[in-house]
Amino acid sequence: MVISENSCTFAPENSKADMITLTNLAIQFGKKTLYKDVNLKFTNNNIYGIIGANGAGKSTLLRAISGELEPNKGFVEMGPGERLSVLEQDHFKYDEFSVMDTVLMGHQPLWQNMKEREALYAKEEMTEEDGTHAAELEMAFAEMNGWEAESEAAQLLQNLGVKEEQHYKQMADISNNEKVRVMLAKALFGHPDNLLLDEPTNDLDLDTVQWLEEYLSSLEQCVMVVSHDRHFLDAVSTQTVDIDFGKVTLFGGNYSFWYESSQLALRQAQNQKLKAEEKRKQLEEFIRRFSANVAKSKQTTSRKKMLEKLNVEQITPSTRKYPGIIFQMEREPGTQILEVKDLKAVDADGTVLFDNVNFVIEKGQKTVFLSHNPKAMTALFEIINGNRQPEQGEYKWGVTITTAYLPLDNTEFFKSDMNLVDWLSQYGKGNEVLMKSYLGRMLFREEDVLKKVNVLSGGEKMRCMIARMQLKNANCLILDTPTNHLDLESIQAFNNNLVQFKGNILFASHDHEFIQTVADRIIELTPKGTIDKLMQYDDYIYDEQIKEQKARMYDVQ
Repeated sequence: MVISENSCTFAPENSKADMITLTNLAIQFGKKTLYKDVNLKFTNNNIYGIIGANGAGKSTLLRAISGELEPNKGFVEMGPGERLSVLEQDHFKYDEFSVMDTVLMGHQPLWQNMKEREALYAKEEMTEEDGTHAAELEMAFAEMNGWEAESEAAQLLQNLGVKEEQHYKQMADISNNEKVRVMLAKALFGHPDNLLLDEPTNDLDLDTVQWLEEYLSSLEQCVMVVSHDRHFLDAVSTQTVDIDFGKVTLFGGNYSFWYESSQLALRQAQNQKLKAEEKRKQLEEFIRRFSANVAKSKQTTSRKKMLEKLNVEQITPSTRKYPGIIFQMEREPGTQILEVKDLKAVDADGTVLFDNVNFVIEKGQKTVFLSHNPKAMTALFEIINGNRQPEQGEYKWGVTITTAYLPLDNTEFFKSDMNLVDWLSQYGKGNEVLMKSYLGRMLFREEDVLKKVNVLSGGEKMRCMIARMQLKNANCLILDTPTNHLDLESIQAFNNNLVQFKGNILFASHDHEFIQTVADRIIELTPKGTIDKLMQYDDYIYDEQIKEQKARMYDVQ
């Protein structure tokens, strides 16, 4: 088969691939080339974490591999008879089907078999030819474990948090959050040979993400993942696919290895006095140290082997730009921060979000709030910010405390046709030059700052809200799910600064790494009170006594 310069073709017939192979792949939109001359092989027993700045082409790469998008050049091939499964993003596509049928459709050969069998057995009279075909279908059905299909699908749904009573409802009749989980179950169902997952942890709670990490880590297939969840990438990835410099490059190791090694390479590049031999020694020592830490990983063997084979020349600075998120306190806080007594909040439908909540925040503490119901944390933050009345109870801030609040829903802040400079000027003192400097820190270019705020993307709005918070110079930060809509670079910069911040932080998050590195106290809000622990998150989630306590606290029957 001949491949023309600007055409894409399917893999040549009779060619043999080792799971997924990209040959001379090139993708461009108009005059913009995302990448070209991509020649990579993705094998089984590996999970590839795909990273890159916004717009680099992470999701585009998955679409090209799945066949949804036709590349401008080159081809994608898989091994003969291999099955590819993709996490679909259209949550309304299957509204006319039941939840169970939607999951079963994840294994198309099995689903087609089931439909053919149904059609045959629905006939009033079957011919001899029909009987022969039915026998063939039954044999194929058994070989595909068809008799266990519904129970396997049900177990997947249960593990992903979709309750049994929802399994035979129409997709149109379940919540969007449940649809997300059903679509993930559909992608995982039937053990596909190749699995493509674009942001699989979106809208999942921390417990479900933990289950997904363990599930993927046990797979022997080829898996490719795009995610902004750093802990998830670290937990599952054996290799990292970095899209940068207009190239797609494969590295051994997970996201943390890539990030720390690229930062080390950047510092070396900025140090003009550092000799080549010293650079090499530093990089080799870094690889040794990281390889030793890998021993704690679920996928330690394959990942450690890859790191040991890594050539130091592969470690280079990244072109990524990280926003300058710097929270500073104008005033040193006193010893009295926040006291909450007997607080209760009830949702609009009568659901008790939390009750009998009592705690005192001590100076310097960084506290994460958890709950099985994410509305509980938002209700608490809205109450202590004076935006909502509790059903009962009270709270009191210390007289020296100043707060900066990042709400979950920022819609009301952007119902304006002001430009970014004028919008930000509402929230702090200073001239236009100062406001532009704050926006510049958040990676808004000179031409961006005159955009109207009501046309900003979700990520741009979040960066504006963070700039607004920085203007306050508060000594207590209140953050409701702060990583929403942010890219990996912004999350990393945000995370790094919060670790260094000397004041108090009260926050909620579904980002495991964010919680683990920032929080030194955990308060879980339940309908029966709080679970309050001075410990790190990893210790909290694996503590058996805490698991038993949680079961009792959420049992409201």
